[in-house]
Amino acid sequence: MNSAIHLTVALLTLAVPLLAQEGEQPGQTSFIGSVLPMMLVMFVIIYFLMIRPEQKKQKTKQKMMEELKKGDRILTIGGIMGTVSNRKENSVTIKTGDGTTLEVAKTAVSSVLNKDGSEKTPATSEKK
Repeated sequence: MNSAIHLTVALLTLAVPLLAQEGEQPGQTSFIGSVLPMMLVMFVIIYFLMIRPEQKKQKTKQKMMEELKKGDRILTIGGIMGTVSNRKENSVTIKTGDGTTLEVAKTAVSSVLNKDGSEKTPATSEKK
């Protein structure tokens, strides 16, 4: 209760000088009235153009890493292609050639590939 009162007093102390600007001409708008709406619009634009798509990409990648299974062909961020032979909590073991195996972090998996070597799209993964 006490902290709520202190917070209210602090906000009023900061807001009163901004709201009560002396010497303002009748045709002028206040700082809050002109800049705050622009800042809010810019934040909304940034959110929808940058933050939200990035969150969707992260969800898709996380889902892909959780769905990795033995036999999946993958491409790592280093350009190595291989077939998943073992899956652990934070890593996968892949076969890259005749008897060659590598253990890579799940976060190093760039994409899951189709049999022809092209990337699986989320829609392709869901059909199976």
